[in-house]
Amino acid sequence: MFQLKRLSFLLFLLTFVSFSQNKYTISGTIYDQNSNETLIGVSIYFPETNTGTTTNEYGFYSVTLPEGTYKMQVSYLGYSSIIETISLNTKITKNFKLQEEAESLDEIVIEGNVEKMNVRTPQMSVNKLTSATIKQIPVVLGEADIIKSLILLPGVTSAGEGASGFNVRGGAADQNLILLDEATVFNSSHLFGFFSVFNPDVIKDVKLYKGGIPAKYGGRLSSVLDIYQKEGNSKEFKVTGGIGLVSSRLLIEGPIKKEKISFLIGGRSSYAHLFLPLFDNDNQAYFYDLNTKLNYRINDKNNLFFSGYFGKDVFGINESFVNEYGNKVGNLRWNHLFSDKLFSNLSLIYSDYFYGLTLDFIGFKWDSGITNYNIKYDFKHYINNNFKLSYGINDIYSKFNPGEIAPNREDSGIIANKLIDKYANEFAAYIDAEHKVSDKLRLQYGIRFSNFTRLGQDELNIYENDEAVIYDSEFKIYKSAEAIGVETFKRSDVISSFNNLEPRASLSYTINDFTSIKASYNRMAQYLHLLSNTSSPTPLDVWTPSGKYIKPQLLDQYAIGFFKSLKNGNYSIETEAFYKDIQNRIDYINGANLVANDEIETVILNGQARAYGLEVLIKKNEGKFKGWFSYTLSKSEQLTKGRTAEEPGINAGKWYNTPYDKTHDFSINGSYDFSKKWRFNANFVFQTGQPTNYPVGQYEIQGLNVPIYDDNRRNADRLPAYHRLDISATLTPEKNKNRKWQGEWVFGFYNLYGRENAASISFSQNSDTYRNEAIQTSIFGLVPSVTYNFKF
Repeated sequence: MFQLKRLSFLLFLLTFVSFSQNKYTISGTIYDQNSNETLIGVSIYFPETNTGTTTNEYGFYSVTLPEGTYKMQVSYLGYSSIIETISLNTKITKNFKLQEEAESLDEIVIEGNVEKMNVRTPQMSVNKLTSATIKQIPVVLGEADIIKSLILLPGVTSAGEGASGFNVRGGAADQNLILLDEATVFNSSHLFGFFSVFNPDVIKDVKLYKGGIPAKYGGRLSSVLDIYQKEGNSKEFKVTGGIGLVSSRLLIEGPIKKEKISFLIGGRSSYAHLFLPLFDNDNQAYFYDLNTKLNYRINDKNNLFFSGYFGKDVFGINESFVNEYGNKVGNLRWNHLFSDKLFSNLSLIYSDYFYGLTLDFIGFKWDSGITNYNIKYDFKHYINNNFKLSYGINDIYSKFNPGEIAPNREDSGIIANKLIDKYANEFAAYIDAEHKVSDKLRLQYGIRFSNFTRLGQDELNIYENDEAVIYDSEFKIYKSAEAIGVETFKRSDVISSFNNLEPRASLSYTINDFTSIKASYNRMAQYLHLLSNTSSPTPLDVWTPSGKYIKPQLLDQYAIGFFKSLKNGNYSIETEAFYKDIQNRIDYINGANLVANDEIETVILNGQARAYGLEVLIKKNEGKFKGWFSYTLSKSEQLTKGRTAEEPGINAGKWYNTPYDKTHDFSINGSYDFSKKWRFNANFVFQTGQPTNYPVGQYEIQGLNVPIYDDNRRNADRLPAYHRLDISATLTPEKNKNRKWQGEWVFGFYNLYGRENAASISFSQNSDTYRNEAIQTSIFGLVPSVTYNFKF
């Protein structure tokens, strides 16, 4: 009995000591040695306790450990690692500066730690690309491109060459939230999709969330593309640039006050149109953009950032047709460290997308766009090593300009007309937890509350039975309803209001240090809709808010995956299966007119959509040869049933392929460092052809053969399969060594074997044979490119 009491006392004493043991926090910020840029996603690892974390979007980390002496390992891909012994007997603020591997004489390699962290974290369905990787991928006309690089990843596709936007896991392009320094970018492409709006020289970090999306993000269903710009070199002035066949870019950065205030300004422009007059060609097609950033490190606890972007495209045929469109964004951010465990960021954000069209031969000009103002306040709370909280609020006020037409000359005869502006406000609050339950099980879970308020506008149509679309049973077609009245509102009035709870959850179960199984669920709400009857966005497409006649889209996505790291992280395998269910997906009645339509609700029906598939990503991360293989097997469908037993719905009320359904999609990307002078890159892409509609017959009228399409076979046919091979070679002269001016030549071939991929297939009558024929439109054959990149 005495022995039992003694044992109980010892157990109590051990428990008391373990809980009462002093714990201290080590925190700080990690920078690039040369530029003083903060680094995102750096791994901090303590092997004695198998404890670690990663730096946040501003390079900050915080870890709490029991009192003692530890080895602290700091590692980041592309940088030399640091091992340092620390004695933790009080709270410590410790900043690190990492040096790029190419510039390090004594490189320390910590094998496996970064991959261990990636395997263990519950975050899944995320792809990260560095600026260096993006620049190595061969693309059309030699211009490094973030969007084109993403399309090489599993679950990401596009509508083809010359198509703007991208599609994620069978979702539409408007279901992607694109953020540049937290500001929304509504159009991600220049020149109708030939280039992206993101200058690779300016970009620091790119993350694409396809599923398991944290609660801090909302407003779109399919993905979040989160892009951060560099902050500007605060140690010395640097110039980076590139000269290509059709465009050039220049980046200038440096300190205003050394290691205190820095700036960055970068610009790009295309100039091929300047040579057109030499060939008596009055057409024009060009773009330009400007990136800016100002960074002020007030003290160890406060930082101020101002960042901005302005981009514009101009496309014209003579002067009779001129199309202009672009994005403008600005963001003022304040980072504040309340303590070594509580980090905050307050942002004031402005975003604007504008579209203009001038048709001089008709005599009018057209303008439309969307503007929003966003305030958000985010907190990251490092409660302890096993539990971290993220929470915050944001509020977005939006103004929608559906279009305004005006005469551009006195004799045009055009009567000015303004479509009715729309207004809305979207509020959200969220909380998200990262919870280490045990060494094997880690969770991330949270919830987002969103409220969307459609605010008052000048006029809103009233329809009988509140049905803006009616079904004509005699002709068996859907038709636009006639308004029976008009409501008027003050701006402060509420037309409609929607509330949604959006739970998010993901988990990781670690089998061993290099193998894990992950699963995730997320619900998302989307209140803005892009009205488009094309397979990819065009500048003429119009954004419209949810309201009385248009419901918000709701998504439930489930995913499960297997993750394996091989040979201490040299290789990795990621496989994921996903299922997406979408409610209230917009569909259009046959013959819908979306352009300059002030009664857009009269051509819209609410349906549902689903997508499911399997993704595989195999990567080689180290060595002279690096690269990846990705494959996606998926299905994306849409369904719009009739509202009553009499109505057939769209496509006879049956599931049909969405325009972005690609059954098979695989790509291979490889980079080989042949020598210090030469590096070779290649990628191969294959995608199942895009869904389309072919005629099922024809009829003759006044000697003309007119094709017949079956309204009950929507997207039942496909374009031919899309595939191409791209290669590039980078020459870095040996004389670069030990001199300030660093230059390199990049030689590339896009679509090496000249595949004529179909952008579209149209049907018309041959003027010679008077027979209907199919005409394939292809954009690119073999395209060579030469680019000279430099920095000093």
